[in-house]
Amino acid sequence: MTRMLVVYATKNGSTRQVAEAVAGVLRGSGTTVELAAAADARGAVTDQDLVVVGGALYNGRWHRAARRFLKRHRRELATVPVAVFGMGPREDRPESWARSRAQLDRALARYPWLDPVSVTVFGGVDPPRRTPRRDLRDWDAVRDWTMRTELLLAARSAPDA
Repeated sequence: MTRMLVVYATKNGSTRQVAEAVAGVLRGSGTTVELAAAADARGAVTDQDLVVVGGALYNGRWHRAARRFLKRHRRELATVPVAVFGMGPREDRPESWARSRAQLDRALARYPWLDPVSVTVFGGVDPPRRTPRRDLRDWDAVRDWTMRTELLLAARSAPDA
């Protein structure tokens, strides 16, 4: 049985909602999935077939709890496949998407031992108190990335033909 861990770091809950959607897609393919806040995920991760780490990007930095999760599990995550997503722009402009991806890439570069099987940025959401509230989350993109990540993982673990 395939086992996967999806951890998320969120300030206002939108990253948790995306992590829930990722976990739902994985469960739909028969995978056993544990979903946890990055700050609370303290158990061993070496028994997982994939660890997905998601966190929001704020002011050019990836969420602190996501960064701390990577540091806390450094040795284990160096031996387990990892996929990463960031919650990025709230403006649907090419330069906003590129800036968010560059921010996530800079954050991940701080962990040279980490070699994710897949990295992406999803659209972000304005804080709840802001009106009108912009929401660039694309649920089809979340589903498609999750399915592609599963296929990449399967291809990596398939014996050579």
